[in-house]
Amino acid sequence: MAETLAALVADLPASADFHVHLRDDDMMRTVVPTIRKGGVNTVYVMPNLVPPITTVSYASEYQKKLQSLAPDVQFLMSLYLHPSITPGTIVEAKKAGISGIKSYPAGVTTNSSSGVVDYETFYPVFAEMERQNMALNLHGECPSGEGITVHNAEEEFLPTLRTLHEKFPRLRIILEHCTTAAAIKAVQACGQTVAGTITAHHLFLTSEDWQSNNYNFCKPVAKTPQDRALLLKTAASGNPKFFLGSDSAPHSASAKEAGAAGVFTQPYVTQLVVKAFQNGIREGLLSEAEVTRALMEAFLGKSGRAFYGLPPTTERIAVLPEQSESVVDYLPIVGEDKVVPFLPGSQVASLWWP
Repeated sequence: MAETLAALVADLPASADFHVHLRDDDMMRTVVPTIRKGGVNTVYVMPNLVPPITTVSYASEYQKKLQSLAPDVQFLMSLYLHPSITPGTIVEAKKAGISGIKSYPAGVTTNSSSGVVDYETFYPVFAEMERQNMALNLHGECPSGEGITVHNAEEEFLPTLRTLHEKFPRLRIILEHCTTAAAIKAVQACGQTVAGTITAHHLFLTSEDWQSNNYNFCKPVAKTPQDRALLLKTAASGNPKFFLGSDSAPHSASAKEAGAAGVFTQPYVTQLVVKAFQNGIREGLLSEAEVTRALMEAFLGKSGRAFYGLPPTTERIAVLPEQSESVVDYLPIVGEDKVVPFLPGSQVASLWWP
């Protein structure tokens, strides 16, 4: 007899979140302590601070600040792909334990004004990354322009993914925060060195949700119900090419109400994935029999850890859907206003660390 979802999530390895934004200063001090509340003990940190993290020394300094706030979390660091990044930077970064390089096409999302205009200029950098076995994290969207909008920006980027994989077949590439069926199929069509992350919030949202609520607006935007259904099925498939990368991206409430892109899921990220699977079963998109312990463990951390060459975690978490708690309405930010989490006031499973 298959385990019920409630039974199989009652004892899981701690989650790993391979795409987080932890900001700096007061916002950093607010959100970093919430990482373990979401059942996570390993995070892959995005480098789009102001100014962006483009040097090994800057990344190391930032990692120390994060570690001081959450000493029981493993912070995997990345650099921001920028004209100042050279093959020599890659060698230095590898020696320092930096995990990868994040690419933002110029102007597509928060703090991306220093991003990439022409990928070919970075081919020598990618070649050294391939030699050093470092990961390339792609924000997979084209900037808006003639014929390109937020609705098709991801799909228009996919030929770039294919070209990079063809030219650098041993380079580990992650298509971050997949939102469309086309993106899922593109990752599936590539070799085993290409993977994709899926966020918790994209397992819930469609285009109508962000068009009517600024707090659901993110980049890339949520798409159609059909896209959301395939994301959910892919997350529940156990395919090792896909794993959790929440893209949790906190902004102050005033910034969100003014249109800032980003959804803050960090304090409840594991619980939200469990809730999304529960919803999928209730909607008939998934069957309880196919949601197994193995695939849940794969999506929440095992596959991502394997892709990044990390050992399995020895820490465990207990997720208790039958003992729900309410998502808080907001977290106060010292010196600012507040940060509002995804789905405030809704019910999620309780989570604790045995």
